[in-house]
Amino acid sequence: MSNLKDFKNKNTEFTGTTGIDLPEGGTAARVNEQGRLRFNTDTSLSEYYTGSEWVALSASVKWQSTAKTTNFTAVKTEGYFVDTNGGTVTITTPASPSVGDEFIVVDLRGTFGTNKASVAPNGSDKLKGNTNTLDINENYASTRIVYSGATYGWVPVSSSAVTSQPLVFTYSADYLAVGGGAGGGSDSNDTPANNSGGGGGGAGGFRTGSINLVGGTTYTCSVGAGGIGVSANNGTAGTASTITGGSISVSAAGGGEGGGEARNGGDGGSGGGGGAGNDGPNGAGGSGNTPSVSPSQGNSGGGGIGPTNFSGGGGGGASNSGTAANSQPNGGNGTASSITGTSLTYAGGGGGGTNNLSGGSGGSGGGGNGTQGSGAAGNGTDGLGGGGGGRGTGAFAAGGSGGDGVVILSVPTSSYSGTTTGSPTVTTSGSNTIIKFTASGTYIA
Repeated sequence: MSNLKDFKNKNTEFTGTTGIDLPEGGTAARVNEQGRLRFNTDTSLSEYYTGSEWVALSASVKWQSTAKTTNFTAVKTEGYFVDTNGGTVTITTPASPSVGDEFIVVDLRGTFGTNKASVAPNGSDKLKGNTNTLDINENYASTRIVYSGATYGWVPVSSSAVTSQPLVFTYSADYLAVGGGAGGGSDSNDTPANNSGGGGGGAGGFRTGSINLVGGTTYTCSVGAGGIGVSANNGTAGTASTITGGSISVSAAGGGEGGGEARNGGDGGSGGGGGAGNDGPNGAGGSGNTPSVSPSQGNSGGGGIGPTNFSGGGGGGASNSGTAANSQPNGGNGTASSITGTSLTYAGGGGGGTNNLSGGSGGSGGGGNGTQGSGAAGNGTDGLGGGGGGRGTGAFAAGGSGGDGVVILSVPTSSYSGTTTGSPTVTTSGSNTIIKFTASGTYIA
């Protein structure tokens, strides 16, 4: 036994693979002697005495392999990936904590800003000095929460939200954006003998291509509204459909309005047809592809024709221009797309109205028919961006209204986040997920 003191002060080499067995005991069993190393059975941590205080050896955080999607009670020294895509998740703090206990919460999918993670105190424990439930509501937030004692309870000692993400993923998506079609023009005089023909409304601009989406970025998809047909005047223009977010800015222009009697058609994604009639020179068709982009998003409207048979010009479509003709001034045809997995034609121009011949047919892709005389002009089709038909001679009757546009995204299903607003229709086609917006909304990549 005389050698114990000397052994205590010598360097000791530990060998083997099974580890060493430290003395164990609760906090009350501590002996305050500098250099003592032990395992505290109250805190479940190894600790040593510096000569003035006991210091716990840092515990490794045990990250849980399964993401938390529903309410749960945290356990000290554990880390959690929390997925709130399906709704708010409430995290109850660990029971019977000791000073220094901690846990970590990470926003797995960048959805805390939409569906928060709430932290609730366990029993009479406190959060930041009170017993209220507190929220983490920043996207991609990571928060380390440590127990400070009975007075202030659990407090965050580090927290960050990734607004400028150091780790991002990008993936390619195909898109289709069609602007709202325009309303058709109409007669400006209620005397049937005052022969005239309103121009057909131009189709909404047709744009398609590929864009690179950045994970965690919100992309706003705004769907353009169709213009309305107005009595005794030009129709109204459609509005643009857009995709914006990050560095992405895509705009499919609204269609140009159909001209009223002897008025010009409007410029737009596709131009409106010019109006014809006795009140002045026949109107010219509006220009398509306005504002100009490459490739073109539409075509021009046809001009009004008279005086033998007054006919308003057909509205332009995505594939070709509207017709200027004494008989059947047709709207320009639209363009087919298979982005949804099924071929469908979009952005047809509205047919022109006439005084005594057959009204022009709407172009394929949702264009409304023009009317002869006082018959009702056809409306453009919603979701296709078709132009409204022009009105023939009549008693202040309106031209047809344009159809609303559409925005469609086709993303790889393996990259689809599942996070949208605005209630788009979501389907699959092959290896892609199709997100179809017929009203404005967002997609978080």
